[in-house]
Amino acid sequence: MRGKAFKFGDNISTDHIAPGRLFHLRSNLPEFAKHVLEDADETFASRMKKGDFVVAGNNFGLGSSREHAPQIIKIAGVGAVIAKSFARIFYRNAINIGLLAIECDTDAIDAGDELDVDIEKGIITNLTNGAVIQIEPIPPVMVRMLNDGGLVEHIKKHGEFKLTD
Repeated sequence: MRGKAFKFGDNISTDHIAPGRLFHLRSNLPEFAKHVLEDADETFASRMKKGDFVVAGNNFGLGSSREHAPQIIKIAGVGAVIAKSFARIFYRNAINIGLLAIECDTDAIDAGDELDVDIEKGIITNLTNGAVIQIEPIPPVMVRMLNDGGLVEHIKKHGEFKLTD
């Protein structure tokens, strides 16, 4: 995957991602996605392109367990969220809906950098500054689940959650 990095800091909450004042849009997720991360960067949704990356510091997705947060990130077209750490519930919701969430050191990534993410090799290459960031390879079962579109779609396709082939 290739795309541009949009950099955010630490403690980006689910309210930053899916503003509570717009919760009436939860029944229209494509419309809600037009406001993704609006409270952290009001221009993000209008500037990002399909496949771009959200890059953040520690504790991305803290706060309420609203599953709308990772859903609207995915619907907006974000290729992956790359952060130093994730709030546990956000991470589980992201994987469950098929949004790739990568935990790694993000210090070598600046806003606007072009990234190449190879989840099978476990490498993020910053094409702007040449930095290579090792990441834990995504377990094959999670890759299959992500490729299927998340946990529900994976179960629909395979009839059950399979840890192995």
